[in-house]
Amino acid sequence: MSIEMILGKIDEQLRAGIYPGASLALYRDGQWLDFYFGLADPSRKEGTRPGLVYDLASVSKVVGVGTVAAFLLHSSSLELDRPLRHYYPAFHDNQVTVRQLLTHTSGLDPYIPHRNELNAQELKAALNRLTVLEDRSFRYTDVNFLLLGFMLEEMFDKSLDVLFQQEIFEPWQLSETSFGPVKEAVPTVRGVEGGLGHDPKARVLGLHAGSAGFFSTLRDLEIFLEHYLQDDFAANLTRNFSREPGKRRSLAWNLEDDWLDHTGYTGTFIMYNRKEQKAVIFLSNRTYEKDERDQWILDRNQLMNLIKTEL
Repeated sequence: MSIEMILGKIDEQLRAGIYPGASLALYRDGQWLDFYFGLADPSRKEGTRPGLVYDLASVSKVVGVGTVAAFLLHSSSLELDRPLRHYYPAFHDNQVTVRQLLTHTSGLDPYIPHRNELNAQELKAALNRLTVLEDRSFRYTDVNFLLLGFMLEEMFDKSLDVLFQQEIFEPWQLSETSFGPVKEAVPTVRGVEGGLGHDPKARVLGLHAGSAGFFSTLRDLEIFLEHYLQDDFAANLTRNFSREPGKRRSLAWNLEDDWLDHTGYTGTFIMYNRKEQKAVIFLSNRTYEKDERDQWILDRNQLMNLIKTEL
C-alpha cells in the first residue's frame, strides 16, 4: 500500500496542466487523510486549502437522487421494475422502468431540440416527452436522473432542495452541501465567478435538477461516504442491478468488483469499497483552463485505477 504513489500521480498530473488544483481525501484504517494540491483560483493565485466548496457536477446524482432511491428501496417503498409512470404520471411512455433509469439502460434519446433556448418549464415538458429507443444497452445520460428527480418530487410532494435537506443533509449533518448558486466556490471556468453551476440543464432547472447542481466540501463528502461504508441501507449495493448484458451497475453508482464510484464533469469523483472499508474523494477544477474531456477520462481513470491498487 503506497499513498505516496497516489500523491505522486496527482503531482504529475498537476505539472502536466491536467487541472490547476485538487483536494483529495483518502479513507483507510478507520480514518481520513486530506491533501491539497495546486491552485483553487489561478487568476487570484489562491492555493487549495481546507473548507473549499466545489461544484460536484454529476457526483450530485449519487449524493441526492441515488441516496434517496437507496433509502426507498431499503424500506420497500420503491419497486424498481415499476414503470416510471406509476410514480410520475407526467412521463409519456409506459415502458421505461425505475431500474432502467437508475442503471442508465432506459433507451431514452437525450437529444432535445433548441435545448439552450428553453426555460425550466419548457425543459421539463421536453424531458417528459423524450423519445424511447429500442436499444436498452447502457448509455450514461443525465436525462435519466432528471426524470428520477421529477419522480421523487411527485412521490414526496416536495421540491428536491427541501427533500434532500430533510432526508439526507439534516439527518447526516451535511451543513456545507446545497444546490447552487452559492456565494463562493472554486471557479470551474477562467473569467467566470465560482458558485454558479457548470451544468447547463441544472442551471435552468435549479432546485429541481436531479442530475447535477450540488456544491460541497471534502468534509461533508467524508461524512456522506462514511454512511455508505457503515449504514444498513447501503449493505447490498455491490450487486449488479442492471438487467442488460455488458455493463454492471449498482443503483446510481458505477460498479467495478467491490468498488463503487461516480464521476463529475468538472473534474470530481468519489469512490468507496465497503468490503475493504476504503473510500476516496477527489475534487478539482479541471475545466478551468481547458475542456479536453476525452483526454481527461483517460487521465482520471488512470488515477482511479492507481488508487484502487495502492490505497
